[in-house]
Amino acid sequence: MDAGEALLLLLLIPGAAMLLTILVPSRHANVVRWIALIATTATLIDSIWIFAVYDFAQGGYQFDLQYPWIENIGFLGENGISLHLAVDGIAAPMVLLNGLVGFAGVLVSWKITHRVKDFFILFMALFTGVYGVYIGQDLFFWFFAYELAVLPMYLLIVIWGSTNKEYGAMKLTMVLVGGSVLIFVGIFAVFAEAGAGTFDMAVLRDIEFGRGFANTFFPFFMIGCGVLAGLFPFHTWSPDGHVAAPTAVSMLHAGVLMKLGAFGIIRLGMEILPAGTDFWMPVLLVLGGVAAVYGAISAIHQTDLKFVIGYSSVSHMGFVLMGLGTMNNIGVNGAVLQMFSHGVMTALFFAMVGGLYDQAHTRDIRVFGGLVRKMPLFVIFFGIAGLTSLGLPGLSGFVAEFHIFVGTIDTFPLFAALGILSAALTAIYVLRLMGRAALGPFNPRWENLKDLSRWEIAAAIVLIAPIIAMGIWPDPFIDRIAPTVAELPNIDQIGGLFTLSSLTGR
Repeated sequence: MDAGEALLLLLLIPGAAMLLTILVPSRHANVVRWIALIATTATLIDSIWIFAVYDFAQGGYQFDLQYPWIENIGFLGENGISLHLAVDGIAAPMVLLNGLVGFAGVLVSWKITHRVKDFFILFMALFTGVYGVYIGQDLFFWFFAYELAVLPMYLLIVIWGSTNKEYGAMKLTMVLVGGSVLIFVGIFAVFAEAGAGTFDMAVLRDIEFGRGFANTFFPFFMIGCGVLAGLFPFHTWSPDGHVAAPTAVSMLHAGVLMKLGAFGIIRLGMEILPAGTDFWMPVLLVLGGVAAVYGAISAIHQTDLKFVIGYSSVSHMGFVLMGLGTMNNIGVNGAVLQMFSHGVMTALFFAMVGGLYDQAHTRDIRVFGGLVRKMPLFVIFFGIAGLTSLGLPGLSGFVAEFHIFVGTIDTFPLFAALGILSAALTAIYVLRLMGRAALGPFNPRWENLKDLSRWEIAAAIVLIAPIIAMGIWPDPFIDRIAPTVAELPNIDQIGGLFTLSSLTGR
């Protein structure tokens, strides 16, 4: 299989599954489920292959594939608009992340019985859009994929959600569409200023935009994309959206959609408008540091399990923004590692909470106790997610956060202290939650609870595997990410590339 065709399959397989599902009568719910499972299995295999064969020694963009669409018409030049796909060392782990979370999301959605066909059509649309953002190299199609990933969230929440779902869905949609407007304006400003008659990112990256223009329009991308990444103070949609969404949608929402925002800051801001980074990235670091502490403090005061995880996501995405804001290779490496680590960790969190909620019909921490007696697998899997969240060595969270803190200490020691404080606060709410709900005195009210279903167990194993793999052997991730980060404009090469390879002298 040609490498470029492997990227195209990431769009064609779920797209074909969506179209095939449309043709299946609604009464054949199991057929719909199996179509979704087969499609996500195929894309997961394809994602693993892309991640594995990416040549990190070569670095840069690889698997390049381009199909012209509109060119030499009016204001469009020779390159015009094209379906241009490629991955670099930052996109490769994000492609893998989407494959893992999407596959796990289908597994935990097996128990959905209401409008099964409609659910999986929207799910596949969202899933396809996320892939399009990670591999797209044309701003026109990139923005189309971005909207395809965001807009199905409204219907997925308002139809299959719970807990103020109309409010959560509308708030999420309005805030994210507001961010999309900023991105849209920024894209056309870049297109007009470049004067190249193309939306091709490869061309636009080679154009040197003036500092005045970059300083003016960099925040359109930083805020527009940052809204989806939980950028403070535009983050308030996120916990409400997490709580209202059904389990699989919460997994995709926190696991991959929030990463699109940080990814967009890299692709559109740091790569295309590097002249604006010196002025605006310290602001991003400050807002990220505030979000890290604010999210952790807010999580401590929550009693709903999903709200705890929702605010925890704001806190951990604050780490990502801090890492990007350092503009040095260690911090930005850590930001990308955190994007992957938080993606699988928070998807595992929401999968477990969904398994509990479906039986207990409540997420109130105060009414639980001694769950380990009835749901030992739930407690083990939830505990792994919690330990990853607080940065336990040997799990992926430690690798990512350590890079971010080292990078931040080198340039902004005060905010490194805030990040470390946030990690300490994370330990407080995670350990208190585990002690109270999972290991405390057993509440007889839950005598009839059963442990996780086989679908939920399978989903948990799929998500735990990369958490442990990255924690024990992070080299495959770092070796792909680090060379790409080193090539980003204006990145300070402090301390060399911090990898296990450099420590061991290999």
